[in-house]
Amino acid sequence: MSAESEPTLSAAPAAGLDDVTALRLLRDGRIEVAGRLVEATNMTLYCSVSLGSLSTACVYKPVRGERPLWDFPDGTLAAREVAAYEVSAATGWRIVPPTVYRDGPFGPGMCQLWVDTDPEADLMALIRSRHPALRRMTIFDAVVNNADRKGGHLLPLADGHVHGVDHGVSFSVDDKLRTVLWQWRGKPLPREAMNVLARLERDLDRGTLGRRLRELLTLPEVEATWARVRRLLDTGLHPLPSKEWPAIPWPPI
Repeated sequence: MSAESEPTLSAAPAAGLDDVTALRLLRDGRIEVAGRLVEATNMTLYCSVSLGSLSTACVYKPVRGERPLWDFPDGTLAAREVAAYEVSAATGWRIVPPTVYRDGPFGPGMCQLWVDTDPEADLMALIRSRHPALRRMTIFDAVVNNADRKGGHLLPLADGHVHGVDHGVSFSVDDKLRTVLWQWRGKPLPREAMNVLARLERDLDRGTLGRRLRELLTLPEVEATWARVRRLLDTGLHPLPSKEWPAIPWPPI
């Protein structure tokens, strides 16, 4: 089945910083906690991070603040968030804002660039739309096996780009894909996506991405990621909801 074509969507840098600068600032800057995002399940801190004349807002999730889960090993969620960023960066789609693993005021954890969303965006309308950024996100989620793509994890920007965040429950070796974005289920993958997936397969097999993920995940989890990419390439189709696992996370927003 032939892949569909799709227009290219630009992805403007978040917070006015290019990714290289943002990563250096997040990795080496001084973190100061400003407050806590109380609606988050795990400890999620709103912070500033400064390095020389550079300063920006960030989200810091220390490992010690992670709530134990029955289906994911304790203390691994921060590394999974960073692994999701690495996959996002490898696709070139810039779905996940720059994210690093580092020490902080409450110990090691993930540190991610804060993204200011469009205050005029209608999130419910976005979820129901066929926005090309969301279509790419569904493919990304299938690759990382995202078990929690809620509507509230979408960050629409004023320029039209859409970021996705909160990927701590990803990369399981078991099929756990849960999302509010099933608009393209069973549809042929766009040609652009097939090209990106082919590049990901090579990078996971013998490239930088595979080496980086092996630093963050277990070997079976990395191999399962490669297998999911291979399956998408073999079928050429967006995945269908699982019959053995809830298709939509709860709550969906």
